[in-house]
Amino acid sequence: MKYSYKTNNTCPKEIRFDLNGDIVTNVEFLGGGCPGNLQAVPKLVQGMTVQEIQDKLSGIMCGVKGTSCANELAKAVKEAHDASLQKA
Repeated sequence: MKYSYKTNNTCPKEIRFDLNGDIVTNVEFLGGGCPGNLQAVPKLVQGMTVQEIQDKLSGIMCGVKGTSCANELAKAVKEAHDASLQKA
């Protein structure tokens, strides 16, 4: 299922991805950001579980922003997964 997440305090304003059970694919960052990171992160997390992404990316900070693209992705996949479990 496709999900969209509005980010907080990051250059990209939105993250889109597919969630099939707990497997994340097709991650896209939209609305700006560091091109290298925005290409690398999706490739690195392709096919990972929500928990794997949480374990690896939660808590990564970008300067003094209090978050990062990676941290926002971890939040996004957890939120989507939790919502999908509530619908089941």
